[in-house]
Amino acid sequence: MVSKILDGKALAKLAEEDIQTNVSRLKEKGITPTLATILVGLDPASATYVKMKQNACARLGMDSIAVELSKDTTTDELLNSINKLNNDKNVHGILLQHPVPSQINERKCFDAINVHKDVDGVTCLGFGQMTMGEKAFGSCTPAGIMRILKHYQVEISGKTAVVVGRSPILGKPMAMMLLNENATVTICHSRTKNLEEQIKNADIVIGAVGVPRLIQKDWIKEGAVVIDAGYHPAEKCGDIDLEGIDNIASAHTPVPGGVGPMTINTLILNTLLAAQQEN
Repeated sequence: MVSKILDGKALAKLAEEDIQTNVSRLKEKGITPTLATILVGLDPASATYVKMKQNACARLGMDSIAVELSKDTTTDELLNSINKLNNDKNVHGILLQHPVPSQINERKCFDAINVHKDVDGVTCLGFGQMTMGEKAFGSCTPAGIMRILKHYQVEISGKTAVVVGRSPILGKPMAMMLLNENATVTICHSRTKNLEEQIKNADIVIGAVGVPRLIQKDWIKEGAVVIDAGYHPAEKCGDIDLEGIDNIASAHTPVPGGVGPMTINTLILNTLLAAQQEN
């Protein structure tokens, strides 16, 4: 068996061509899709992520607005910045970079984002609408994974899927998206007992727990589809031990170059869609 590589980097590049065409059409009407990014504090990793998103906007002809706040910012001050962006008709998407400093009520601030501008899929309202099958922007990483699965024609309906991770912007929405596509879904996490046995029965395995190589390759059922949403630069790996996976899985995402590029691409796509819906 030779595992098919689910190349997120190549898919993102392909999707950019279509995004760029649609951005140009909007700009002909005098509308430039615009993403506002909010960065609180000076965390180097967060600053890098925000810069990557801004660069993607520029590359595709979109605008970005950088809101940079000090590490001493209060919840009320951040809410004020969010509300200004909510009321700015020229801003189509709002991204609050996670994490924020500990003195801030992050959930309250996420939920202050107008659901129509919640292009990162972080609000409780957006999550609820997505779960119920209503129109909403899904969290970018799981939505990007779904785009990968659909592009490569991975069968989901009727399959057994195990999602390892339960974060509000990855594991939980990932499980709901798979459920909405008629998979039978089990959610596991770092405290799950007999994790190995859960994974051995899965047709689709999603690693999204944030622990380097937590999921061992000999736990994977032959022919399973393996999606690794983790990335640990220091260890140069994801959440799944992918060494030798070619001889086990029917398809898998590489690390890097799998899920990561589609996360940013989905954010940009959502911003375009938000601009189209507003106009």
